[in-house]
Amino acid sequence: RGGSTETGQALKYILHKGFPGGRNSSVPEVLIIISDGKSQGSTAMPAMQVKERHITVFAVGIKFPRWEELQALASEPPERHLLFAGDADDAANGLYSTLSDPVCTATAPGCKVESHPCERRTLETVKELAGSYVCWKGSKQPNAVQASLCPFIRWKRVLIKHPSRCFRTVCPDPCDSQPCQNGGTCVPEGLDRYHCLCLLGYGGDIHCAAKLSLECGADLLFLLDSSAGVTLEGFLRFKAFLKRFLQAMVGQDSPVSVGVAQYDDDVKVPIELGQHKDAVSLMKSIDALNFSGGRTLTGRALQYIAQHGFRSSPVFADVQDDLPRVVVLLTDSKSQDSVAEASKYVKDQNLFLIGIGSSFMRAELTTVTGNPQQTIVYSDPQDLFNRMPELQRKICSVGNPEGCQAQSLDLAFAVDASSGVGLENFLRLRHFVRSSCLHFIINRDVTQIALVIYGSKAHTVFALDTHTSNSAVLQAIDQVPFLGDSASAGSALLHVYSEVMTVQKGARPGVSKAVVLLTNGGGMQEAAAPAQQLRHNGILVFVVVIGHTERDTLLRVAGSPSYLVHISSYEDLQYYQGLIIERICEEARSPVNLCKPNPCMNQGVCILGPGSYRCECHGWEGPHCETRVLRGDSPRSPALPPRSHVQWSPRGLQHFSRALQHSKRQ
Repeated sequence: RGGSTETGQALKYILHKGFPGGRNSSVPEVLIIISDGKSQGSTAMPAMQVKERHITVFAVGIKFPRWEELQALASEPPERHLLFAGDADDAANGLYSTLSDPVCTATAPGCKVESHPCERRTLETVKELAGSYVCWKGSKQPNAVQASLCPFIRWKRVLIKHPSRCFRTVCPDPCDSQPCQNGGTCVPEGLDRYHCLCLLGYGGDIHCAAKLSLECGADLLFLLDSSAGVTLEGFLRFKAFLKRFLQAMVGQDSPVSVGVAQYDDDVKVPIELGQHKDAVSLMKSIDALNFSGGRTLTGRALQYIAQHGFRSSPVFADVQDDLPRVVVLLTDSKSQDSVAEASKYVKDQNLFLIGIGSSFMRAELTTVTGNPQQTIVYSDPQDLFNRMPELQRKICSVGNPEGCQAQSLDLAFAVDASSGVGLENFLRLRHFVRSSCLHFIINRDVTQIALVIYGSKAHTVFALDTHTSNSAVLQAIDQVPFLGDSASAGSALLHVYSEVMTVQKGARPGVSKAVVLLTNGGGMQEAAAPAQQLRHNGILVFVVVIGHTERDTLLRVAGSPSYLVHISSYEDLQYYQGLIIERICEEARSPVNLCKPNPCMNQGVCILGPGSYRCECHGWEGPHCETRVLRGDSPRSPALPPRSHVQWSPRGLQHFSRALQHSKRQ
């Protein structure tokens, strides 16, 4: 507002008017005066009267206040009620601390008020003698002046310091406990919250803990390419990847024995299998690995490792060394010797190979491992570190059944056999289906597989309940003919819905169901509606498209990007097999609705119960409304209630379905 500083008048106003909107005398009254303490009027009497009214007065000095005046204004003891606002943070802390103690009697949880020595400062203007100068003075004699020395005074602004004690609120930093693991950075958020900035590979946990772990038992040997072709930069990248992977995956109680070898012209095993029992010493040994820079003799290195890499004794004497033996090859340089024979020799020694390299190494790594699913390729150096979970899964898949393991699944392949695909590419699609079936245990209790081919019309090659073994399915796939006419993916999906995924055709109630559509993208315009109908009935639709097709149309059919796999060429199809099977199996583990698709035949209504369902039939009878009721029939057996309200659990209904299918074949 400007004007003069009349602190005394302000206090008189408070004494006369009271606290505007104040409550009764049972509530403490606190007056906070914020001033430079340089009042033009007297403040002594009003200050005394305010204190006599039992009003607690805090005096907050700003900039360079006159502390003598503020001390007279503040309540006793002055060191608890006299504050300084020259520094905004200290002023807030001090005022909060002081108010919390005598008035509010509470501080933030875990915080405390502590005193510390400080000094108060006042900026005063004082006179200072600058010297004496010649000046002219009047003389008693008329019309005369007298020369003399006169003192010269100048005004000077001086900081006057007053030793004192200040108070502040001290709260523990939420990052003091160092909650972030594996090199993560703790970032505080207020007094009691924080978040961790994690290194790549540890972001799955809020504390950067190793979310993944190698809980599977294995003898694990890493073979690092140290040749000139991989360059020093590439070798250091592999070392960093190896350290981060082992820090994240291998704990103190991990059942994994780790060894590390490196190669160029020669092969060295600087870290023997099981040599280190703790992560710290293992990391130091990895740090000590040096780049050598010779020729890239990958074949020779593989053969040497097969002969000498797994000679170490088991970590514990009472544990038999019958764990799976895994070699992880990290290379980014094409071999200068043959890898095919060496790879075969490694496999003959019952070693399991996993290859890791950049994209241009894909073909050679596939030759080394013998299986595209056992190769890991990365697109750029940063992408390498994103592959750690994939490596963990591949290591722990050794000795385990592939595919969906013991999870029941009804799976149908719908394959485009139209002229747009062509005979050569159709044979690639047929081979893809054949090799995919190798990843499942095919029988009545685990996985049932059906195959549909389509051009302008769809044809069932074999139904879900046709074949009960892997060999029978593979033999049937080899006989699938090429059609060669126009394509209609919509008619194929409708055919799957009405002629394949039904109880009459072998579909099992209570079992996960999926359709994999393999197409070049032709004839997709009318496929969105039947795909949605399949999804509505609990049947997942995976769309695998090879070639260039409008993505919006594909998304309408797939329903979500999660169920769409777009591949640039038929030659690359084999590299996506692991991803597709993994996605199918993830979905197969999801809970299912026993009434989707409807297991009841002949317009029967499926009614869910706790862990079971029943069919309500009209004009039909039987557990699935499969028998027509004719007029004049003998009365129903008393064992069955009217309208066949029989409840079925998933296990019981699968046994019934098998019996029903057997009777139909008879």
